[in-house]
Amino acid sequence: MVAKAYKLVFVNARSALFDLYGDHLRSRGGRASVAALVRLLAPLDIAAPAVRTAVSRMVRQGWLTPVRLPQGPGYALTAKGVTRLDEAARRIYRSGSPPWSGRWHLVVLQPVRDRTRRERLRSDLAFLGYAPLSDTTWLGPRPSPELEGLLDGLRVDRFHAELEGDPRELVARAWDLASIGQAYEQWLAEAEALVGALPEDASDDEVFATRSRLVHGWRNFLFRDPGLPHELLPAGWPGEKARAYFEHEAARLLPAAAAFVERELQ
Repeated sequence: MVAKAYKLVFVNARSALFDLYGDHLRSRGGRASVAALVRLLAPLDIAAPAVRTAVSRMVRQGWLTPVRLPQGPGYALTAKGVTRLDEAARRIYRSGSPPWSGRWHLVVLQPVRDRTRRERLRSDLAFLGYAPLSDTTWLGPRPSPELEGLLDGLRVDRFHAELEGDPRELVARAWDLASIGQAYEQWLAEAEALVGALPEDASDDEVFATRSRLVHGWRNFLFRDPGLPHELLPAGWPGEKARAYFEHEAARLLPAAAAFVERELQ
């Protein structure tokens, strides 16, 4: 029963490492030995070669850097990695979001001819909560701290603006809220099945695996949900019920999951 429920959320090695560093290692110095990383991802059925391949990729992308630890060779978060994970944590756990001023943040880019870079830029801007109004103009409810590094080397105009009209109509054009709401409902049903399959006498590593999958599924909404102000969301927004469930279960499962992490880091 537990194994079947686990399959509701498949986690690849790179995503699991981001989750691990963001949810556990960031508050523990942001570093771990290679051997510890392998042990920590084993409950997620991620093999050692996959962990090492994912680590190498994250080093090339500037998220991790090699370090020598008392336990042996390891990897630490870079400044870029810390910024990304701190920004993600604020959105995942809804901390530090100021009240909406009623003004939008607009980013007007020069055309990007390289297709690979253009697609990566689109993905990164969506992750930061922006939506395209055109190929070169992006809209967000508030500026992101990561924007500066993301747009480095591009000619960009950035400014705040207040809409003349109904902001809900603008939201409806920029974001597919119906699709996002359906995704929240589906996630909640799968999350309840996942957590419900966990035995009462589950070991710390089982709890860690379940919580990791719970967090990973929730973290995926960072790529879909821009974190719009409450006043711009439809009545009965399913994201609120899903968030309440996530926050309750993530907190309830944290002590056992953290105990597993502490043990494997030694």
